[in-house]
Amino acid sequence: MTASGSGGQGWGQQPWPPGFPPQQPHGYPPPQQPIGYPQAQQAWAEYPQAQQPWAGYPPQPQQPVVLPPQQVPHALSENPYANLGHVAAPPAVPTAPGQPGEPTPLQQDTQEPAPEPQVIELPDDGRTGVMIKCPNCGGTDIRYIVEVRAMVCANCRSRYNEPRLEDQVDLTGGIQELEGTVVTHSSQDLAEQSMVTLKCSGCGAEVVIDVHETVQVRCHWCRSYLSPNARISNGAAPDAVAPFLVLQHDAVEIIRGFVEQRKFYAHPRFKQEFAPENVVGVYLPYFVFDGQAHADLTGQGEVQTGSWTEKHGDSWETYYSADVYNVARSFDMSIDDLLLESNRERGNMADPAQTNNIINAILPFNVKDALRYNPNYLRGFTSERRDVNITEMDHTVWDHLLSIARAKGENMVDRYDRGVRWDSEHVDLQGSRWVTVYLPVWLYSYYQPDLGLKHFVAVNGQNGNVMGSVPINRTLLYLITFLIFVIGTTIGLVLFVATL
Repeated sequence: MTASGSGGQGWGQQPWPPGFPPQQPHGYPPPQQPIGYPQAQQAWAEYPQAQQPWAGYPPQPQQPVVLPPQQVPHALSENPYANLGHVAAPPAVPTAPGQPGEPTPLQQDTQEPAPEPQVIELPDDGRTGVMIKCPNCGGTDIRYIVEVRAMVCANCRSRYNEPRLEDQVDLTGGIQELEGTVVTHSSQDLAEQSMVTLKCSGCGAEVVIDVHETVQVRCHWCRSYLSPNARISNGAAPDAVAPFLVLQHDAVEIIRGFVEQRKFYAHPRFKQEFAPENVVGVYLPYFVFDGQAHADLTGQGEVQTGSWTEKHGDSWETYYSADVYNVARSFDMSIDDLLLESNRERGNMADPAQTNNIINAILPFNVKDALRYNPNYLRGFTSERRDVNITEMDHTVWDHLLSIARAKGENMVDRYDRGVRWDSEHVDLQGSRWVTVYLPVWLYSYYQPDLGLKHFVAVNGQNGNVMGSVPINRTLLYLITFLIFVIGTTIGLVLFVATL
């Protein structure tokens, strides 16, 4: 996978290196005179003038004109547009040596198919069944309790957590040795099936579940909790989950404090309807991307050699002189734990109907401590399903890689005090590794009907980082802006008059 880009805004691309002489296209012939044109003029000039009417009548048979070898007209072009009225004959099919008259069979364009992604095998740990039981008593009524930061069995009250994903599979090391695409079972292309039949291992009953709607169902006979196999790539069963660490009442107070700081400019209707108690815990799906890439950057850098100031009328202008250098940087990049949205709606940052960019403002998340996925972590919370395949993430990955390459390149050109303009940017992705994970977010949403806009206030469920958008009272904002303008203008006029 390769990606290329151009320089930043405001820098038009210039040829590199500067002053490179323009050249004519290779092989372009100079204008030529029509064949036989001078001879035609000479023949016309030597044509005898008519001494009497109807000279040369009756006409004599004309002799064929023999042109010199270098003036023999070329054969008609096989391009029908070069000689109007001429239809070119089909080119002769070449024959195989030693077999006259037998055409050579056409060669097929055999393109190598794209290699299949390598699949990482995660430890099973008894997850092939549809029932995840308590390791102490075998019960299935298990729920994650944020206060104790552990899953609690309703039968024996025992507490436990799933192992860290990093402890079972090394997803940190080996980035520099990555080649091609490496995926887990849960990060493979989404399966088209939505209805799955689960066979209860407790009583033998069969229960049908829609994996696009829920990830857990209760058997209507023995009341055991059933979950679809994690190997079914439906987008609802990731590899890992980062459980909530921030309590709900703490998230409510964080959101309340965030809004109170912005309540002066808030819309009156929002002030009346604001109820932070309606905050909900949501698990959002993300890709965790690791990659090894190589970047090549070329451009021009300037080193200042002097400066001076000149007066033009009533103003002074500062001028600079600088030496211009051709700059090139080539380096390798190792990307570890880059988070990418794997839900199409949340990843659409250009959607004018909702403030999706708020979610990215509460990063980062600690994915190193993410635990093996267990659907019991989701009980009592809501979750969104992954609906994007890895092949659809190429453009997003390229944008991130180019941004990382620019940032790293800027740190390598400190000696150019006037800055560097990158005219050519190229990134080659040599290998990548993909893992799916659920990340916790406390989310408060508010719909503004007059603008048709959905506002979000989000709290990071791990560390409490908060960011959001609040509906603005535009009338109050415009009024205060006008008052500030009037006051500033008045003060300026008073000071101006005082200096006269």
